[in-house]
Amino acid sequence: MSRKRLAMVVTIAAYALLAAWAAAGPAAPALRQPTAARINAIFSSVTSPAAPGLAVLVRKDGKTVFFRGYGMRDLRCRRPVTPRTDFRLASCTKQFTAMAIMLLVHDGKLKYSDRLTDIFPDFPPYGRAISVRNLLNHTSGLADYEDLLDKQYPGKSWEQIPQIHDAGVLHLMERQTGTQFPPGSTWKYSNSGYCVLAMIVQKISGMPFAEFVHRRILAPLGMTGTLLHQYGRDHVPQRAYGYTRDAGVWLETDQSPTSATLGDGGVYSNVMDLAKWDQALRNHTLLSAAEMKPAITAVRLPLPSAQWPKGPDGAPVEYGFGWFLNPYRGHSRMWHYGSSIGFHTAIERFTRSDLTVIVLANRTDLDPGALALEVADLYLTNH
Repeated sequence: MSRKRLAMVVTIAAYALLAAWAAAGPAAPALRQPTAARINAIFSSVTSPAAPGLAVLVRKDGKTVFFRGYGMRDLRCRRPVTPRTDFRLASCTKQFTAMAIMLLVHDGKLKYSDRLTDIFPDFPPYGRAISVRNLLNHTSGLADYEDLLDKQYPGKSWEQIPQIHDAGVLHLMERQTGTQFPPGSTWKYSNSGYCVLAMIVQKISGMPFAEFVHRRILAPLGMTGTLLHQYGRDHVPQRAYGYTRDAGVWLETDQSPTSATLGDGGVYSNVMDLAKWDQALRNHTLLSAAEMKPAITAVRLPLPSAQWPKGPDGAPVEYGFGWFLNPYRGHSRMWHYGSSIGFHTAIERFTRSDLTVIVLANRTDLDPGALALEVADLYLTNH
């Protein structure tokens, strides 16, 4: 199993444990407006100045109320994490990929009902059953490209497998003869689908995926420190390197064979830029509320509720376009986690409560999702 997949399994298990704890009973009453000291205590207790760390952002009612960095972003040069430190977002990237697709729909250049074979005429016949909507909400059934890489390089360690790009994932899908299940019949998280979505953006827009995201999302929002990192083509401004603790020693585990794909996990960003992203989502800066509705509408499956697949929080999955939508203790939210080699991330947006908590970590022994919910518990009350 690749490190990226192992990290995702660990994160999902952690969310499941958290969900079980939450189901045990309501939270104790908490202050609606906690002090910075109470928020700081959550993170200072699990980090240290000399170890890899994390960055935190808390926004309430459209205003940033807390932001801070903890620990080191680069152990070689002893550089600390700050609110401007760029972390690999991993799967939190998917919300940006989904937005790129939605902007093409807004432009009238694409429809959610378009099929893979409409966009890529040379794609195998099985692509006729796969719509853009299926790719967005993880109901396509496409083969897992990481599994295919493992089969392509049997017996090789992750260090020996060359990095794959989004185009390479598309080519792997073109060599398959079918899907894991009939498209639309069930739900299964698919990194392959989001790599293919990146290639759709490139094909329809006529420009590289990274350039489209920069022109249509990052630049208009003033997210100057955010980019889709491509080795040898750009420079990550204040880059955090990923680390894993092994036998008491921090190992730099920053890159894997799947670290070069962009659509499923290639965005690097910092909490100050993500405050701008959060504000844009809140104010419908890029798309109207009506245009955003499909992204925050959970996919419906032709299955009895008891047979629905479980999401990372252990509940029957609710997923839109690049966002999980399962509520937390009765509070509506749109959220996502990210797990890749050396990085764990979480973005939690409680839409009706107008609360956002973002935690980005460059170490794999912390659970940003659990930490973010611990902060949320300081604000959210049962009512």
